[in-house]
Amino acid sequence: MIPADKLLDAYVNANILFVCAYVFWVLVRGRLGLFGLERAYGTQLRLLNSIFLTILLAPLIAMGFGLLQQTGLAQGVTLNLSDMVVSYYLNGGLQMRATEFEALVTLRNTVTLNIVSGVGWFAWLTMAVLGMGFVIGVMRLVVSVMCLRRIVRGSYAWRRFGRVHLRLSDQSLVPFSTRGFYNYYVVIPSHMLAEAHELKVSLAHEFQHIRQGDLEWEILIEALKPVFFLNPVYHAWKRQVENLRELNCDSEVLSRGRIDMREYCDTLLSVCQKTLSRDRDFVIAVPKVTLVSADRPTLRQGGKSFLEARILSLTNLRDAKQSRLAVVALVLPFVAAVALLSLAIQTPPDWSQDRLMLSTVVNLERLDEINRLSAFGRN
Repeated sequence: MIPADKLLDAYVNANILFVCAYVFWVLVRGRLGLFGLERAYGTQLRLLNSIFLTILLAPLIAMGFGLLQQTGLAQGVTLNLSDMVVSYYLNGGLQMRATEFEALVTLRNTVTLNIVSGVGWFAWLTMAVLGMGFVIGVMRLVVSVMCLRRIVRGSYAWRRFGRVHLRLSDQSLVPFSTRGFYNYYVVIPSHMLAEAHELKVSLAHEFQHIRQGDLEWEILIEALKPVFFLNPVYHAWKRQVENLRELNCDSEVLSRGRIDMREYCDTLLSVCQKTLSRDRDFVIAVPKVTLVSADRPTLRQGGKSFLEARILSLTNLRDAKQSRLAVVALVLPFVAAVALLSLAIQTPPDWSQDRLMLSTVVNLERLDEINRLSAFGRN
């Protein structure tokens, strides 16, 4: 059984990592054009997915580093930010009272222990907000999955290719794909049978999503929304992944040369127009990936609607292809930085020599204060 304080500590670390990683991403995204990666949507998507996975594995990374220190392979290596600050203070880098500095350094541990122990109104309020948000998020997810299941089960079996089931729906206006534990499902609106070009584009698009593993990532990110519902950066991160996923899928489909660009763009516009009268069940049904994200008509990106950005990106397919070296050169430094940051923000596992020294200084300061007050009382 994992202690509650460890779970809360890991949760706080994950939220910090999401914020820091998203700030890094925003800073780097504006400079990708300098390296010819501005339209390398697949590379950017792999980067965000790799960082996401690194954040989720942060507790295991910290555990592995701890084992390396115990075995002596990483003995003497200090990566903890808190320990670094303590060492900097003891070397005279900060001018403040030792008791005040200790209270500042141990503030996070104090707040965490108070929340876990239920000490004070802030602890109860925090637990209530987290608990209610998680319950509401889980209920929303359950309802969404049930709506999606209703749509899939209400459709008609058309064809099957191995684990991929093609189905026709009279109520869905947007082609989409989803999956169960084993099978994949591609649901096509029935009216598309009379529109050969729309049918071809829709099938190619959804099959590409399946090949890219987009459904698995969508399920993972959607499943964690109840956990990180309070973190606005998590929702912004999800939006970035969704955008890059569609841009990459568009470029991959057209790069195969089997579908004309005009035909592809016409289909996007046609489907988007028809979804203006979509039903509510389709809007809330998740997890799925669709041909167009028409359930967010107000989404803006660089002053353009996202649909406009998708169409404009199709005119620059020559820049989208990137070598594996470019992928590695972009992903590895980011993943390494997030992994190091995950180690830096961990709570120190034990009392280091610097912390013992700080405790001694604090005790001496308190003893000096007691002696001063005693001397004042005798006078």
